[in-house]
Amino acid sequence: MKAGNAGRVRRIRGLCTLLLVTSALAAPLAAQQRGRQPQPAPPPPPLASAGQVEVLGAGAGTVRSITVRGTERLEPETVRSYLNLVVGDQYDRNRTDLALKALYASELFADATIRDDNGALTVEVRENPVINRIVIEGAKRVKEDKIREEIRLAPRQIFTRSKARADVGRILELYRRSGRFAAAVEPKIIQLEQNRVDVIFEMSEGPKSKVQQINLLGNTKFKDGKLRGEMATKQARFYRFFSSNDTYDPDRLAYDQQKLRQFYLTEGYADFRVVSSVAELTPDNRDFIVTYVLDEGDRYKFGTVDLESEIRDIKAEDFKALIPVAKGDWYDAQKIENTVETLTETAGLLGYAFADVRPQFERDKDALEMNVTFRIGEAPRVYVERVQVNGNTITTDQVIRREFRLAEGDAFNSIKVRRSSDRLKSLGFFQEKLEIEQKPGASPDRIILEANVEERPTGELQVSAGFSSLERFILSMSVRQRNFRGRGQELRLSANISSFSRSIEAGFTEPYLFGRNLALGFDVFTRDFRSFRFTANNSRDTTYTQVSTGFNVRVGFPVTEFWAMQARYGISFENIDLDRDLFFTNGLCDPLLAGRFLCEALGKRTVSTVGYSVLFNNLNNSFRPTGGQRFSFSQDLAGIPLGVKYVRTRANYDRYNALFGSGFILQIAGEGGYITGYGGSDVLLTDRFFLGEPQMRGFRIRGVGPRVLRRPFDETGTPITDRNFVLDDALGGKAYYYGKAEIQIPLGAGGAELGLRPSIFMDVGAVWNVRSPNLTCANGPTTNRPDCLPFDPLRPSNGFEEVFLGNSPSPRVSVGAGVMWNSPFGPFRLDVAKVLRKQPGDDTQVFQFNVGTQF
Repeated sequence: MKAGNAGRVRRIRGLCTLLLVTSALAAPLAAQQRGRQPQPAPPPPPLASAGQVEVLGAGAGTVRSITVRGTERLEPETVRSYLNLVVGDQYDRNRTDLALKALYASELFADATIRDDNGALTVEVRENPVINRIVIEGAKRVKEDKIREEIRLAPRQIFTRSKARADVGRILELYRRSGRFAAAVEPKIIQLEQNRVDVIFEMSEGPKSKVQQINLLGNTKFKDGKLRGEMATKQARFYRFFSSNDTYDPDRLAYDQQKLRQFYLTEGYADFRVVSSVAELTPDNRDFIVTYVLDEGDRYKFGTVDLESEIRDIKAEDFKALIPVAKGDWYDAQKIENTVETLTETAGLLGYAFADVRPQFERDKDALEMNVTFRIGEAPRVYVERVQVNGNTITTDQVIRREFRLAEGDAFNSIKVRRSSDRLKSLGFFQEKLEIEQKPGASPDRIILEANVEERPTGELQVSAGFSSLERFILSMSVRQRNFRGRGQELRLSANISSFSRSIEAGFTEPYLFGRNLALGFDVFTRDFRSFRFTANNSRDTTYTQVSTGFNVRVGFPVTEFWAMQARYGISFENIDLDRDLFFTNGLCDPLLAGRFLCEALGKRTVSTVGYSVLFNNLNNSFRPTGGQRFSFSQDLAGIPLGVKYVRTRANYDRYNALFGSGFILQIAGEGGYITGYGGSDVLLTDRFFLGEPQMRGFRIRGVGPRVLRRPFDETGTPITDRNFVLDDALGGKAYYYGKAEIQIPLGAGGAELGLRPSIFMDVGAVWNVRSPNLTCANGPTTNRPDCLPFDPLRPSNGFEEVFLGNSPSPRVSVGAGVMWNSPFGPFRLDVAKVLRKQPGDDTQVFQFNVGTQF
């Protein structure tokens, strides 16, 4: 070797950290690809070729030439542009190192080498491949579209390992947000010709990470179970398969800290704080153990409670009655918040939309008292500058604006704003969480009311088929448009057929006739109802048929904001008949076969009724109410000007209340009615009231109230009382009442996603007040009772007696539980009821269900 070791190649490593990382990732990514086996990963290149400066000579001097080798897609001049060296520049080892760094920083090259031969620089590069396509495999729990949104690599882009690592990190974060902390992502590549690659991300999703245990340290005033019950996160248990609250979610854990603080503040612990919260993975890296360290502090009582007002129209002395706390009560932050809301709403009722109500606290740690002063800051009286509607593309502005209880120029009223929101929700045209925003106007005393609506589909085309415990096979088809032409009109047409009924109905309703607050509607219909009775072995047979054809017209108008009136007129033509092959003898209805009470109901008649209703409704949502009341009182007079004569009176009441502030909804409902004939007419069977399934659970259809049981005789002349062998004909009654109390139980997010709504209930009701019918008793060939009609060989029978039972106003009571499920096959309702009180003759059942499907 010559002096200076000119013949000896000395290798200099540049950017050691970058090269080490590159070497570690140099194993090409291999993957399964449809129709192609992954290529084996080439071994990492020797360190000498993984980014280096190879120097011949002194390694310093003047650049005599720059030669670029190894380019495929790029021009040599492009490579030279990144070197920051040109012919004639002075250079040394530092400048060549910087040139090498610049080449790697461009992310265009998988490998680069600079050889120095006494100023003749040779740059050898290996270009990064071009991405042919991106493939995602194994993604089931997270949709592929969601994953692709996180991937920054794309076809026809340059592939770099740094970008692939970044994409892996984003995908893993996506899985963590969905609760899958055990997920793994492996990026692989398939080498193609022309330096192209297919990039494949293989997912190993793993199960959702659960919260295996919640530990609480430092709590002495409340037990662990009580505090865990206040949290949104729950410990993983086998019975929580309908809930997702036991999955690990960092955001939910932060929310739980607020829930704990809120609970302690409502119990008087004003100094409470969460010292720390730690979530640790279990040894198998699947689930989490969460530990909270608490500092409960002392319990406070309310000290002095005062109110100050800077608004002239709001007198502090008058408004103090709205404050529900007093000196000596245990401190409760929720009462403070409720008081601020009440004072703000009351100020809004007086027109002060921007009233600033702030509680000021003074803590006495020695006496453990919290002094509170509610201060109402000065604010101008506000007027409505503009009502603005956004987002409606089908519904006309007029339909929305007529539901507003405030107009431009009106004094602001918070109660009317809330009522306007409730009325818009009750239309059913828009999203459930619709709110009317209040925005400052052009001046401090002006406000803009803005309704940002999101329209729902209001047209319905439905074909359904199913099976119910009431009507067996059911097939129905309906077309309905609740917002016809975007004007709030309702147009409907329906047809239904089941084992015991058929009907075709059409109707139209105009809620605002000629732009006035006057509703007009009409209906036309034809119905074919086939009444049935239970026979031996729990089977059924048709007793009488009732065919009705007619129409009715109705008109309604509001009296006040919540009260309304409705008037109506209807006429129908009815024909009641029996199967002549089964119940007729010699062309006449045979009481021995049908019963006298059925024979008396046969014939054609006209029902012409005029009626009215008084309505009250302040429900916060007509479709899914959670608060408010609904009441109706109605009377119908038949026989004007012709047909059967009766007067029917009915009343209904419903009330909804939210319970416990956790999604529980209590419904209290009651109804009753009375019908009586006049002008010498009695109330016929088809006009009476009936009660049972599906209205009163625990009883069969028409299972409550007066009925005739036809009991067969055995060979000794003793009537058989087993209901499986007794014919059961319900007669209905002229009076009835029915009430229920039902609590809807929330199931959390998991249950809501499945469409499950369970409930518990209690039903109470009765039907009565019908005269005793003419009963029949007939001997059979093996019986001979003197109180019965003798055996007639021309009309043979097994012998029977009829008894009249159930004509009592004594309450029938049932309790039970049910669940409504919006299943993939359609709405499903299942009720399980236990009858606590009944009367002789009542027909009970435990299970009741209905299911259908839509297509």
